[in-house]
Amino acid sequence: MDAAMNLAITQGDPAGIGPEIIVAGWKEIVTVTSANPIVFGHPEILRKAATLRKVDLTVVESNDFSTQASANVLPCVNVVDDSALRIAYGQIDACAGKAAYDAIDSSIEAVKAGRAAAIITAPIQKEAMNLAGYHYPGHTELLAEKCGVSDFAMMLYLGAGTSLKGKDGLAVVHVTLHTAMRNVFDEITVESVLQKSRLIHEFMSKIKRSQPRIGVCSLNPHAGENGLFGDEEIRILRPAVELARQEGLDIDGPFPADTIMVQAQNGRFDAVVAMFHDQGHIALKLLGLNRAVNITLGLPIIRTSVAHGTAFDLAGKGLADPGSLVEAVRVAFRLASFR
Repeated sequence: MDAAMNLAITQGDPAGIGPEIIVAGWKEIVTVTSANPIVFGHPEILRKAATLRKVDLTVVESNDFSTQASANVLPCVNVVDDSALRIAYGQIDACAGKAAYDAIDSSIEAVKAGRAAAIITAPIQKEAMNLAGYHYPGHTELLAEKCGVSDFAMMLYLGAGTSLKGKDGLAVVHVTLHTAMRNVFDEITVESVLQKSRLIHEFMSKIKRSQPRIGVCSLNPHAGENGLFGDEEIRILRPAVELARQEGLDIDGPFPADTIMVQAQNGRFDAVVAMFHDQGHIALKLLGLNRAVNITLGLPIIRTSVAHGTAFDLAGKGLADPGSLVEAVRVAFRLASFR
């Protein structure tokens, strides 16, 4: 196996469902690509998860990437301290936050060093990471800092399926991300909307292999009603759309946020530019939570993730659905193949 086709999967927060969805979805993970998936975490935590899910799986510690994954063999790079073995399911714990951070940090270094082609991340608990001393709003900002980029974005991607009429799936990028709602208006500028539009255009051009059609969400109800409910659509969003068109993007809007996703679902748009986190997340997750994939745009490396959190209410119960993780692996391999 070519080292460039290793896929690094991070274990996530050990108190959440990350280890569980890895082992539960492992047989499918190794069949959806021709790459070699390798988990960054702690072998004993994965063995515990395999016992929980009653999965016949041999977890092999393999720090040199030499072990070939199979339906019954899960290679694990041990980057987590043994103190993490005491972590209880469903509890916010600084030790769990450190374990999650160590897995992410090590996987980033592996990709940057060329030992792996992409990172696929299981969910983290942000409060736990902050308690451990790592003060990031989420994966996206951490990855951006480690990769030294300032022009980046979180995007959710839902591949083609029964809920979508478009044959290339649907992508949603967010102009603002992990920020308080009171700060959203200050962060939405002509340039920020334009930057996110460029990033999603670049991504969907690779997936579609042709010019993607992009729709832009409004910020205010009814797209502002020509200034009656706010003038951001007039001052910011329309100028940003026009500049993007001048650059050659097939983009339109702003459209009312309560109808644009219906149009996208029906195939009018391949991609949507949302103004804030929940505006994009809620709509896309309603279309396919267990198939949706989180992708960080603007990085020099490939990173995909599940589109859900640590689900502490499910942790340790053996009920978590691994579907989003399987899709994240599938999309990561597809993007790596483009390169």
